[in-house]
Amino acid sequence: MDRFEALAKERDLIVFARIDHAAGAAKVDKQLRHTEVLTFGNPKGGTPLMECSQTIGIDLPLKALVWEDASSQVWLAYNDPAYLVRRHGAPNCPGVDNMSQALAGISAAVTE
Repeated sequence: MDRFEALAKERDLIVFARIDHAAGAAKVDKQLRHTEVLTFGNPKGGTPLMECSQTIGIDLPLKALVWEDASSQVWLAYNDPAYLVRRHGAPNCPGVDNMSQALAGISAAVTE
Protein backbone atom coordinates (compact mmCIF):
# COMPACT_ATOMS: atom_id res chain seq x y z
CA MET A 1 0.00 0.00 0.00
CA ASP A 2 2.94 2.32 0.61
CA ARG A 3 3.95 2.03 -3.05
CA PHE A 4 0.37 2.54 -4.26
CA GLU A 5 -0.05 5.63 -2.09
CA ALA A 6 3.27 7.14 -3.16
CA LEU A 7 2.57 6.63 -6.86
CA ALA A 8 -0.97 7.99 -6.55
CA LYS A 9 0.43 11.15 -4.99
CA GLU A 10 3.12 11.41 -7.68
CA ARG A 11 0.31 11.37 -10.25
CA ASP A 12 -1.46 14.27 -8.52
CA LEU A 13 -4.19 12.22 -6.92
CA ILE A 14 -5.46 13.29 -3.53
CA VAL A 15 -5.21 10.65 -0.82
CA PHE A 16 -8.21 11.16 1.44
CA ALA A 17 -7.76 8.31 3.90
CA ARG A 18 -5.83 5.16 4.62
CA ILE A 19 -7.68 2.64 6.73
CA ASP A 20 -5.88 -0.19 8.49
CA HIS A 21 -8.53 -2.87 9.11
CA ALA A 22 -6.09 -5.12 10.96
CA ALA A 23 -5.36 -2.33 13.44
CA GLY A 24 -9.09 -1.81 13.91
CA ALA A 25 -9.61 -5.51 14.54
CA ALA A 26 -6.85 -5.50 17.14
CA LYS A 27 -8.73 -2.80 19.08
CA VAL A 28 -11.56 -5.28 19.64
CA ASP A 29 -9.23 -8.20 20.38
CA LYS A 30 -9.64 -9.75 16.93
CA GLN A 31 -6.98 -10.66 14.40
CA LEU A 32 -6.87 -9.94 10.69
CA ARG A 33 -3.96 -10.36 8.37
CA HIS A 34 -2.68 -7.09 6.92
CA THR A 35 -5.68 -5.44 5.23
CA GLU A 36 -5.74 -1.78 4.20
CA VAL A 37 -7.96 0.49 2.13
CA LEU A 38 -6.79 3.70 0.49
CA THR A 39 -9.33 6.27 -0.70
CA PHE A 40 -8.04 8.58 -3.41
CA GLY A 41 -8.99 10.62 -6.47
CA ASN A 42 -9.39 14.16 -7.66
CA PRO A 43 -12.26 16.39 -8.76
CA LYS A 44 -10.94 16.55 -12.32
CA GLY A 45 -11.64 12.84 -12.75
CA GLY A 46 -14.55 12.28 -10.40
CA THR A 47 -16.73 15.26 -11.27
CA PRO A 48 -17.32 14.21 -14.90
CA LEU A 49 -18.44 10.78 -13.68
CA MET A 50 -20.89 12.39 -11.29
CA GLU A 51 -22.15 14.61 -14.11
CA CYS A 52 -23.04 11.41 -15.95
CA SER A 53 -24.75 9.95 -12.88
CA GLN A 54 -24.76 11.63 -9.50
CA THR A 55 -25.31 8.30 -7.75
CA ILE A 56 -21.74 7.35 -8.60
CA GLY A 57 -20.81 9.63 -5.71
CA ILE A 58 -21.49 6.68 -3.38
CA ASP A 59 -18.47 4.96 -4.98
CA LEU A 60 -16.20 8.01 -5.02
CA PRO A 61 -13.54 8.71 -4.09
CA LEU A 62 -11.99 5.60 -5.58
CA LYS A 63 -10.66 2.91 -3.27
CA ALA A 64 -7.88 0.35 -3.41
CA LEU A 65 -7.72 -2.67 -1.12
CA VAL A 66 -4.43 -4.37 -0.29
CA TRP A 67 -4.47 -7.53 1.80
CA GLU A 68 -2.32 -10.48 2.72
CA ASP A 69 -3.77 -13.96 2.36
CA ALA A 70 -3.14 -17.04 4.51
CA SER A 71 -0.03 -17.96 2.50
CA SER A 72 1.46 -14.45 2.91
CA GLN A 73 0.68 -13.50 -0.71
CA VAL A 74 -0.19 -9.79 -1.02
CA TRP A 75 -3.09 -8.81 -3.26
CA LEU A 76 -4.43 -5.55 -4.70
CA ALA A 77 -8.04 -4.98 -5.74
CA TYR A 78 -10.12 -2.01 -6.86
CA ASN A 79 -13.36 -1.29 -8.67
CA ASP A 80 -12.55 -0.26 -12.22
CA PRO A 81 -14.15 3.10 -13.08
CA ALA A 82 -15.66 1.44 -16.20
CA TYR A 83 -17.51 -0.94 -13.89
CA LEU A 84 -18.68 1.96 -11.73
CA VAL A 85 -20.24 3.87 -14.62
CA ARG A 86 -22.02 0.71 -15.80
CA ARG A 87 -23.23 0.09 -12.24
CA HIS A 88 -24.74 3.57 -12.16
CA GLY A 89 -26.32 3.44 -15.61
CA ALA A 90 -23.87 5.70 -17.45
CA PRO A 91 -21.84 3.32 -19.65
CA ASN A 92 -20.88 5.95 -22.23
CA CYS A 93 -19.49 8.48 -19.77
CA PRO A 94 -16.58 10.42 -21.28
CA GLY A 95 -13.22 10.21 -19.59
CA VAL A 96 -13.82 6.88 -17.90
CA ASP A 97 -11.42 5.04 -20.21
CA ASN A 98 -8.60 7.39 -19.23
CA MET A 99 -9.36 6.86 -15.56
CA SER A 100 -9.42 3.10 -16.00
CA GLN A 101 -6.10 3.16 -17.83
CA ALA A 102 -4.50 5.40 -15.21
CA LEU A 103 -5.64 3.15 -12.38
CA ALA A 104 -4.49 0.03 -14.21
CA GLY A 105 -1.12 1.70 -14.79
CA ILE A 106 -0.67 2.52 -11.12
CA SER A 107 -1.71 -0.99 -10.15
CA ALA A 108 0.65 -2.61 -12.63
CA ALA A 109 3.55 -0.40 -11.53
CA VAL A 110 3.16 -1.21 -7.84
CA THR A 111 2.64 -4.95 -8.28
CA GLU A 112 5.60 -5.69 -10.53
